[in-house]
Amino acid sequence: MSTTENSLPLNWKKPDELLRLQRLKQKKKQLAARISHNRNNNEVKTNVESDKAALLEAKIVQKRKNPFAKSVENAKKYKTDIGADGDDFLVKAENASTTAEKEAIVRETPTRPPPAKLVLQPFDPKAFSELLRKSTSAQSAADDEDVNLDDQKITKHLPIDWSLKTRVRFFCRNELPSTQLKTSQLASGLTSFVRCINTQTEGKGLDLSPATRFNQATYYWQHPHIPWMTLFPRNSRDNTGITLGEKERNALSEDWNYSFKGLFHLLRARQCAYFYLCGNTFTVLFRAAGVGGRAEMHAFMSPTTHGLRQSLRQEGIEFSMPLKKDKTGSQLKPDSSDSTQLETEISKEEGSCNADSEEEEEEEEWLERLDVDVEEIWKIQSAHERKLKSQEMSEDFSDNSLMLIEGAECQGFFSFLLNAKSTIGTVGRLAGVPPTLLAPVAFPKATMQHLNTRSSKVRMDGIDYYSIEVKGVILPSFLPYTCQLLGETKETFSATLASSVNTLAFSKATQKLLQDHNEPCSGDEKCAGDEAASQVFGQENLSDCGLGTCVVESMCQTGQQSVALLERVCYDKEHGYAWS
Repeated sequence: MSTTENSLPLNWKKPDELLRLQRLKQKKKQLAARISHNRNNNEVKTNVESDKAALLEAKIVQKRKNPFAKSVENAKKYKTDIGADGDDFLVKAENASTTAEKEAIVRETPTRPPPAKLVLQPFDPKAFSELLRKSTSAQSAADDEDVNLDDQKITKHLPIDWSLKTRVRFFCRNELPSTQLKTSQLASGLTSFVRCINTQTEGKGLDLSPATRFNQATYYWQHPHIPWMTLFPRNSRDNTGITLGEKERNALSEDWNYSFKGLFHLLRARQCAYFYLCGNTFTVLFRAAGVGGRAEMHAFMSPTTHGLRQSLRQEGIEFSMPLKKDKTGSQLKPDSSDSTQLETEISKEEGSCNADSEEEEEEEEWLERLDVDVEEIWKIQSAHERKLKSQEMSEDFSDNSLMLIEGAECQGFFSFLLNAKSTIGTVGRLAGVPPTLLAPVAFPKATMQHLNTRSSKVRMDGIDYYSIEVKGVILPSFLPYTCQLLGETKETFSATLASSVNTLAFSKATQKLLQDHNEPCSGDEKCAGDEAASQVFGQENLSDCGLGTCVVESMCQTGQQSVALLERVCYDKEHGYAWS
């Protein structure tokens, strides 16, 4: 009994002492290995490395305190017989505690979810051909889940979309035009764009490869251009912490006035087919005579507000609202050229206004006879005015608030935008910066801009697809030209598009006007003749606008499905375009 008590240590070993004993044991083992040449050198090296790794793990575990570990201060101490190998027992106990702590750390470490897999939807030419042959069958819808047959439409020509696009991506089984240009290709593309050379009929001495022609389509003109600001879209988050002084604002305003005047004169002379004016809260699309079946120069503005429309009425500028559901006679301008019809409608409007004023006077007299106070009469009238005003303001800032200004009224509208103080914002991220002018042809003080292109190769379902992604300000003339270019050499291809939400109303209004224009036709032959005549007039009218023949034909189409909001386009050389 006494021997056992004397053999017990007075206190427990501390971790530092255990490590010291373990190092001493390792040195003894190494010395014994050197003396006895029975062991292999590789085995010795492996043991040393394993011992070092165990020591490193023990140190790492000791540095981090486990919050879920039990306190060992008041733990019960067990009496054990320690013989000659007491050091081995302590080392084993320390290794066991180290293993337990490592397991606790592994348990409390959360497992990360697997990364989401990017699934790309392929463009299958076989499924596309079946879709074209059987547009009403349910089997083709099961083969191609992405395309809804109710929304899918098939035409021989590609409709034009008057909304601005921010991104387009093309897919094709065959190789697409390269975006890595040679020196001759880059120079020929720049020359063709700046000089407005139609590569389909001209271009002697220039490189006419598909890469050069695709590069030509990626340029556009813009004013103003401030490199450290994003001027489209105007609500970009990159425009932070930027302030302009009074001197800079005046200089920008003067340059913008000169540039806007020159661009408007190009439109009147039919040297420019269209251009956009993008403000902070609105966007205006100016189009030349002949575009969209309109015989005169016209402009769309969207969205609008009650205050803006009231300002135009005060300036005597007439306009119509094609997308408004409840159209009042004071806001509509008749499209008929018959003078008698105009006079009768104007007389009706004047008669209705006089009748309304007489009714209001009678109501006031009737209320006065009932000894109603003047203040009460004024409250009744103001409540009625507020009700009418709220009805008119119900569609503000929506697509239905789009305005159409046509003919001679465009000159007054141009002067209004040129001189109105509300055109240039005074607060916000772009305070003092004039609206952005975008056009497909050169105009005074304009800067030539380039779209960002990136080509890649994608493998989907074991099939390789070539892809080109285009980002930036994509004008309506880009897609018809590019699809015509790809259709010359490719059997099938597809394109997906992203639109600017503020400009969707332009395509909707053009569709509505074309439908209203084609409804009065009694016979199909007469309608076809009118459409052909208006299309020929538009093409001849815009023969010197600087755009390609295929683009002008697309802009001047007036038949069915000549204008559409495009989100996806598929092309097959045998059947044509399928779009939705």
